[in-house]
Amino acid sequence: MSLFGQGRPFLDALTRQDRESLLALGVPRTYEPGQVMLQERDTGTFVLAVRSGWSVVSVSTERGARLILALRGAGEVIGDLAAVDQGPRSATVTALGPVEATSISGERFRYFLSARPHATALIMRQLSARLRSADSERRSLASETVLRRLAVRLLELAQRTGRTGDDGAVVVELPLPQHDLASAVGATREAVAKALRLLREQDVVHTGNRRVTVTDMELLLLLAQGRAGPGSGTGSGPGKKAGPDV
Repeated sequence: MSLFGQGRPFLDALTRQDRESLLALGVPRTYEPGQVMLQERDTGTFVLAVRSGWSVVSVSTERGARLILALRGAGEVIGDLAAVDQGPRSATVTALGPVEATSISGERFRYFLSARPHATALIMRQLSARLRSADSERRSLASETVLRRLAVRLLELAQRTGRTGDDGAVVVELPLPQHDLASAVGATREAVAKALRLLREQDVVHTGNRRVTVTDMELLLLLAQGRAGPGSGTGSGPGKKAGPDV
């Protein structure tokens, strides 16, 4: 399961000429923090080519909660599934901060793809990667503890967005509010708060306002792999297993 797209973002993978041609087909759009960019179940087919900023992809659950599926940043194209199959939107995309994008109609986007087999292959690869990620997410929700899922999310954020300080700790300026970690993990806030407290007590992480500092990347990796539990020392191998509520 991954919050981020795999491989190079779609726009970055295009040639410069193709990228400029695609952006020329649309109109610039600016979104404010918290503004909905795409709405789940909406029937629109336009795509958004993100030029700057972060957005969050989420779906609503039967209980009225929100499950965060992914983060999308500069270079990503979102809304492509509805543009290709012309079906309803499968998720809601919301701006986390200021976002600049180019809005391209579904018809123009399909024409662009039909004239460029390479671009079509890139989109198919992107859709395939997201499907595999969704399958992995379902498996994770059914079989992994909250602690392990949280460790996976924090490790991914540290590896993709973190910066290493002079003391060797990895500082992550969270692209999403800390309270949204529960939605990204697929658990209740209470369960995630308990798991986060365990990580703090074991000095694996320190937390602050929209910031997490990972002080023990090795142990966090072992937790993410399911090879250690609460109370494990760095490099000591599997420790006691987390309880069913963690």
